[in-house]
Amino acid sequence: MKVLLADKNHPLLKTQLENLGCVCEEDDTSNKIEIEAKIKQYQGIVIRSRFDIDKQFIDKATNLKFIARVGAGLESIDVEYAKQKGIELISAPEGNRNAVGEHALGMILSLFNNLKKADLEIRNGKWLREDNRGLELEGKTIGIIGYGNMGKSFAKKLKGFDVNVICYDILDNVGDENCKQVTLNELQEKTDVLSLHTPFNELSHNMVNTKFIRNFKKQFFLINTARGSAVVTDDLVKALKTNKILGACLDVLEYEKLSFENLFENETLPKAFSYLIKSNKTVLSPHIAGWTVESKIKLAQTIVNKVEEKFFSKSLKKSKSEFTKVTGIGGLFFKTENPDMLKKWYKKHLGFNTDDWGCTFWWKDSNEKKASTQWSPFKSDTDYFSPSKKEFMFNYRVADLKKLLAQLKKEGVTNVGKIEEYDYGKFAWILDPDGNKIELWEPLDTAFLN
Repeated sequence: MKVLLADKNHPLLKTQLENLGCVCEEDDTSNKIEIEAKIKQYQGIVIRSRFDIDKQFIDKATNLKFIARVGAGLESIDVEYAKQKGIELISAPEGNRNAVGEHALGMILSLFNNLKKADLEIRNGKWLREDNRGLELEGKTIGIIGYGNMGKSFAKKLKGFDVNVICYDILDNVGDENCKQVTLNELQEKTDVLSLHTPFNELSHNMVNTKFIRNFKKQFFLINTARGSAVVTDDLVKALKTNKILGACLDVLEYEKLSFENLFENETLPKAFSYLIKSNKTVLSPHIAGWTVESKIKLAQTIVNKVEEKFFSKSLKKSKSEFTKVTGIGGLFFKTENPDMLKKWYKKHLGFNTDDWGCTFWWKDSNEKKASTQWSPFKSDTDYFSPSKKEFMFNYRVADLKKLLAQLKKEGVTNVGKIEEYDYGKFAWILDPDGNKIELWEPLDTAFLN
C-alpha cells in the first residue's frame, strides 16, 4: 500500500507504517493543486490540517483506500462524499484527549487563581495579595457539553476536586461514574463552569450566542477547548461586560483559519478580540490544548494502530453470526489481609516485577501485538468484587465488549453496572451461575507502552 504523508508528524508514524508493509512518501511542502495532480498514485493519505480534502480532491484520488487525520476531528474532509467513494476515514481523538483534559483543567485553575494577572504584576514590582484573592473549584457544578473522548477526559481530571460534574450530549446514555448526563435545561440551571467539547458541525456552530447564554440561571465561567466556531465572540464579550459570564478560558477562537495554523482570515483585528486580549477575565492559548509532547506520539500511534487494524489484521474474519468473544485472561484478582506483604514475597521469591497494582505479565496475541495480563492482590475488605462474596475475580480480555454484552443480554446473563471507559480500555462486569463476578475488558494495551 502506497501512502502519502502530507503533513509533518512524529517519525514513528512513517516507521511503523513501513513496518506494516506500506511504502510511505513524505510531501509537506507541495500545495493542494500539486498534491491533487499525483494523489491517484496513492492508496492512503495522512494529513493534519494543511488543506481541505473536498469533492474535487476525492475525485482525483481514484485509488484511495483511506484518509487518516492526525487529530480529533474530520471537519477538513468531505466526509459524506468520501464514504460514498468507499474511502475509510480515520481520526485519532484518543491520542490527545488526555492533553485536552489537562489543558482545560489548567486554564480554569489559572483563571480562578488570577495566575496570569498576578504573574505580570510581580514582574512589574507589584505585590497585590487582596486584588488577587482566588476562587476554589470545590463545591461547584461543572457542566460539560459534548461527552465524547475530550469531555470524558476532562471529567476524569476533575475527580478529587469535590465538584459536581454533569453533561449534555445529543447521544443517550453517555454518562458514567465521573459525570451524570442531564438535559440541556438542567445543565443551564445548575452550571457554574461550562466546558465545551463538541465537534465541528452544524449543531455546534455559533451554539454559544446571546440567547444560549441568557438561558443559564446563574452567572458562569466558560471554557472552550473544542472549536472556535462554537462561540459567537461578540456575544461572549457582551456577557463578560455584564458579568453574566464571569470569565472565559479560550484555547480556540472563531477567527482562526480552518488550517489552525494562523489566527485570522484577514489582517483586521476584530473589536471583540481586542477586548479579550486586554481583559483580566480571560485566559487565552493558541489552539494547543491537545498539543503536547506526549500527544504527538499518541496521535501518531493511534493512526498506525487503526490502519493496521483495518488493513493489515491477520485475524480471520468471522461471519455475522459468529464473533470472537474472550481472547485471553486479562487479570487474576484475589483478596488478602496484607497485599503489600504478599507482593514483596512474590517479588523476592518468584521474581514478580510488582508495583502498586500488582504485576503485569506481557505476551503477544495472535497478531503478534503486545498484550498484558494483570496479577493483583486486593485488601480483604474490598468491595470491588461485589456483589460476589468470593475471594477472587477473573478479568477476561474480549474482542468487542458492546457486541458481547448485547449477546449476553439476549442469553439472560446478569450484568453488573455499566460500561466504564478509560485510556487503557473498556470494562464491564457480569455474574456467572455460581455468583462469581467476572470482569470483561476490551483492552488498549498500547496505553501501557506510551
